[in-house]
Amino acid sequence: MSASEMPSAPSSQDAAPPRPTWQVVLVRPETMTFLLLIAGVFAGSQLSPFFLDVAYILRSFTLYSEFAIVALVLTMVIIAGEIDLSPAANMALSACIFAWMQQAGVPIPLAIGIGLLSGLAMGALNAIFVIGLQLPSIIVTIGTLTLYRGLAQVIAGDKSIRVPEWFIGIDKVMIGGIPLPVVAFILLAIVLGFVLSGTIFGRQIYQIGTNEVAARHAGIRTARIKTGLFLGIGLVAAIAGIVTASRLGSVRYDLGLGGELQMVLMAMLGGTYIFGGRGTILGTFLAAWLLVIVSTGMIVANVLPAVQLVVLGVLLIVSIVATNFIYSRTQR
Repeated sequence: MSASEMPSAPSSQDAAPPRPTWQVVLVRPETMTFLLLIAGVFAGSQLSPFFLDVAYILRSFTLYSEFAIVALVLTMVIIAGEIDLSPAANMALSACIFAWMQQAGVPIPLAIGIGLLSGLAMGALNAIFVIGLQLPSIIVTIGTLTLYRGLAQVIAGDKSIRVPEWFIGIDKVMIGGIPLPVVAFILLAIVLGFVLSGTIFGRQIYQIGTNEVAARHAGIRTARIKTGLFLGIGLVAAIAGIVTASRLGSVRYDLGLGGELQMVLMAMLGGTYIFGGRGTILGTFLAAWLLVIVSTGMIVANVLPAVQLVVLGVLLIVSIVATNFIYSRTQR
């Protein structure tokens, strides 16, 4: 074959033109979440004038702030290609251990420390099974979810464990007119958003979720990073459990029951890809507010709890399908 007959390499003129910036932004899952949030506020304002009251929305958010805080860390776990369904049970067991210890006469600071250590231990147990024994994280955390919830019932029984009066009311503490749990959620979102998008560690999390084998060959310590994420979500879940104890004034074994659905929904609705490698903290941040608006709106409209669960389940399925559809046709 002569040189003239050789196929020529494609030139830059043959390449597909880059899509306009507005089109790239418009098809991102976070944009969809933001538009749904605006629609939710509008619909809620038609149900009750309180939806236009910022103070009312902030007070409503405190009821979901603990789940939202854990969902931020769960987003990073899912981006890394894993999932943890046990944080809500971790919250219950950590809170029960804390409440039981302080009821037995242990000083509150020490009881809090023991509760936080128990959360770390639960995260470590998940990591041992998932990273050490190479078991599927969804199966492992379903099992530990049941284990932690059962241990919480063993400790607390069917009764509530009261906490001291001075310890109650963290959701009533205001910073600049904003409840403390909401401030903590916003600050954590800013920090984790920077870590995920602006640091080497964050880029490594994305690479692990995209292709763990390639990441390992590239020298990324995948096992260490995943272990750190499981420890992190265990610790944050324990903090959330103790914060919930302060908000409610007592602890039961069923604390946070059903929270798994809401945490996963916040991450999925925010555009986190269920198979890993894609997602943002901003998406989860917006989805948390959207979930508060939707849930509060259904309460104002006197929607039955069973119907509320159906709506949340449908939202979860739709968010997974929509995210998969978007990511199958675009690049992050």
